[in-house]
Amino acid sequence: MRRNTGKSAKWRRLGCVVAAGAILAGIVATSALASMTTVQVGNLKLTFGGTVAPKALPRRKLAPIALSVSGKIQTTDGTHPSALREAIVEDENGAVNAKGVPVCQAGQLQARDTSAAMKVCGKALVGRGEAGAEIAFPEQKPIEVPSPLLIFNGGTKGNKTTILLHAFITVPVPAAIVTTITVTQTHNRLYTVSKVPVIAGGSGSALDFHFTIGKKLFSYKHRKHTYLEAKCPNGRFTPRLVKAVFKNEAKVEGVGPETVLSGRLVVPCTPKG
Repeated sequence: MRRNTGKSAKWRRLGCVVAAGAILAGIVATSALASMTTVQVGNLKLTFGGTVAPKALPRRKLAPIALSVSGKIQTTDGTHPSALREAIVEDENGAVNAKGVPVCQAGQLQARDTSAAMKVCGKALVGRGEAGAEIAFPEQKPIEVPSPLLIFNGGTKGNKTTILLHAFITVPVPAAIVTTITVTQTHNRLYTVSKVPVIAGGSGSALDFHFTIGKKLFSYKHRKHTYLEAKCPNGRFTPRLVKAVFKNEAKVEGVGPETVLSGRLVVPCTPKG
């Protein structure tokens, strides 16, 4: 449990509970052995990485993959991090293949717990995971809140695919959290933009997350495929966190109104064919 420090802790109003996972939802490139990187500005640190299977991929042709991502948000002084509000990720040599995948609408997930969300949109499920967060109210000890993550296909229009992250928290009141991620695809480049909602009036702060996308097989024209695909033309992947924007909604002393993190993950893969 993180410590609560002095006067500034009284005014902590930070989000978000689960949408830190959105930072990497568009990354289809890591190694078969977990690769991690840390980016930091001021006292705010983001550590992220993951795995992709299989490691050996074709040089020129996209092939099915399963992507697992994990991450952690923390501060060097143990205070709550500023609230994640937006994340943009860019990646080459990957693609989202939503052909034949059932579609879930964001409105179908609102006000539904995890079980109810699966009942209404289970056929559109493309991944799942978990997240951990703290809810910090003035003059109260922070409460750790775990949440399951469900990841659904939200449909494709033109070169844009929507991905929906659903979580359900019980503190301070039961609530569904639905984050919308827009993935723009040009040739083999993915550009992912995540807009993060405010959670619990701004009192929630993400601490860690992990999720997997792509294990499930879908059918299109009698052929099987996964939701994510990738290729390995030059023996390495280079997904880039263009920016992750954190807002100091709590007016924490000594912290600027906005912190922007960016970074790149360079990871080897094995070309074949």
